[in-house]
Amino acid sequence: MKHYHYIFTGTGLAALMTVYEMIRSGKFEDKTILLLDENPKQTNDRTWCFWDENKNFDTIVSKKWDTAYFKNENFERAMMLNPYQYKMVKGLDFYRLVFDLIAKQKNIHFVNQKVIDFQELDNLCVVKTETESYSCNQIFNSVFNPQKVKNQTKYPLIQQHFVGWFIKSKEVIFNPECATFMDFSVTQKGNTRFMYVLPTSETEALLEYTLFSKELLPKEEYETEIKNYLQKLGVTNYELMEKEQGSIPMSCYPFWNQNTKNILNIGSAGGWTKASTGYTFASTIKKSKALVQFLITETDLRKFHKTTKFWFYDLLLLDILNKKNELGSRIFSAMFQKGNPTVIFKFLDEETSFWEDLHVIWKCPKGLFIKAFLQRILRFRF
Repeated sequence: MKHYHYIFTGTGLAALMTVYEMIRSGKFEDKTILLLDENPKQTNDRTWCFWDENKNFDTIVSKKWDTAYFKNENFERAMMLNPYQYKMVKGLDFYRLVFDLIAKQKNIHFVNQKVIDFQELDNLCVVKTETESYSCNQIFNSVFNPQKVKNQTKYPLIQQHFVGWFIKSKEVIFNPECATFMDFSVTQKGNTRFMYVLPTSETEALLEYTLFSKELLPKEEYETEIKNYLQKLGVTNYELMEKEQGSIPMSCYPFWNQNTKNILNIGSAGGWTKASTGYTFASTIKKSKALVQFLITETDLRKFHKTTKFWFYDLLLLDILNKKNELGSRIFSAMFQKGNPTVIFKFLDEETSFWEDLHVIWKCPKGLFIKAFLQRILRFRF
């Protein structure tokens, strides 16, 4: 049984970002690292977007926007994002960047095998695939097990689920300098539903019909809503270039309680997804950098996680959406209608001071959050 210092079970965004940061640090050249995944990561299976005021991954950013658009049935607002930019990264471009770097490292290996089990024994960890077993000092697991969240009721689970179409229109219809961050003018049907539009030219865009809700829809319903939205925009003649779909868990479940001294859950499996929005890329950049710095000086993986005030803010929003899912439009609209966009995005990026937090929070419906706060405190006590 071959032995490694570190094994990554699954090579999603969190695993690849962490390995990328390990290589860049230059501190792990004496450590053997194995990545295991049944998916070879050779297709463009997803698109990540994030707001950023630095130059993170600019070499593979396929499009940037300085302005974002918010809309509901009553108002619309174009927001300058300065000092931020909204950026789009295609999955395949990210995979190629990281795997090209991995290929140059003698101590890092990728094996295209499906992980079926892993465990921590007395003085080592063992990972089993369908064909082999490997041992290691420590495991970084990004294989998400939804049953852990579904089998409890203390922390709600909401899904950010969507179907996206990349289309090329015959009509000149889009503004390539402005991304539609949320358009709640679509019929809500008792849920939190919005359209998300990322134009890359006057005739090309990614349109995603997105929900924050408990249950997924039949695929045909997402696509019907995209067709209706295109018709509303005046797009009647277009070519469907590519499709994508996904479902991202949004939960404040304490995944880190499953960590052990030598097994750390990362990515969605470790609660790295921003629970109130479903955004993963920016939070994963931060978490992976922090993890690499942690590993340079620490060995007990149970010490890595730190709970912040933003975890509690997110929990209150999910409590509200779990009970009254139709209120999402009202909450986000209140935040964006008169709020300072720079402070809002800073808040969503978990970079605000407490006083800046209040500037955002007080824009939201106060009664909803006060009630959620009191109910949550009672749940914690009893």
